[in-house]
Amino acid sequence: MTAKATLSAVLIVRNEAAVLRDCLESVRWADEIVVLDSGSSDATLAIAREYTDRTYIEEDWQGYGVQRQRAQAKATSDWVLMIDADERVTAELKQSIQAVLRENNQTRAYALPILPWCFGRFIRHSGWYPAYKVRLYPRNKAQYGSQRVHEKLSFAPEIQTVRLKGDLLHFTYRDVEHYLVKSARYAAEWAEQRYAAGRKASLWQGGVHAAGCFLKMYLLRAGFLDGRQGLLLALLSAHSTFVKYAELWRRYQPPPPAL
Repeated sequence: MTAKATLSAVLIVRNEAAVLRDCLESVRWADEIVVLDSGSSDATLAIAREYTDRTYIEEDWQGYGVQRQRAQAKATSDWVLMIDADERVTAELKQSIQAVLRENNQTRAYALPILPWCFGRFIRHSGWYPAYKVRLYPRNKAQYGSQRVHEKLSFAPEIQTVRLKGDLLHFTYRDVEHYLVKSARYAAEWAEQRYAAGRKASLWQGGVHAAGCFLKMYLLRAGFLDGRQGLLLALLSAHSTFVKYAELWRRYQPPPPAL
């Protein structure tokens, strides 16, 4: 009888003490858990070490893509489940993953349906659900790119993407302040990536893209069906879109005059 394939649950983290324990509880059945920290100042590492001895620190932050590459390189199992600290594997998804491990078809990668919880409710519209993302894949046949944000997986030629049953819960934002902090960091990474590539932006572009973001989320993708949370998310997402372009525009402005 062929042995079941093994699974590494892999996380990149920084200051995730508020949410990490619940995440690790949801994947403690994995064969190994790999946690790569980028310089936490809270109890993140202490919590991680309660669940695994495969904890590492890489403070030379070069973006999400490079950090995921580093984390995956420390995994040893047949399959990788790339998960974030604010996510949880449901019982149904666990069963689906275990079925994948029993089959161990190394020509497939699996996209998981991600169900966000935000500001007091699960968000099932607004273009946020099911939002399938490939998170489960054969370790030796997929690798993240080096993008600072919007990091992408590249696959061996034979890999086919298959959708898996069972939601991956994503507890996205604790409050509006948390949203704004995460959004500002994301905007800075996005702008840095484009600035390094020689791209430019105007405030006018930012305004147009922000308006388009709101209309798409709230009307075209039925965000109004998500109630007040849907309206708030559409407004915040429009704001975040504008800030990305504003931050790229700012990088081309002259420095302060010398005194």
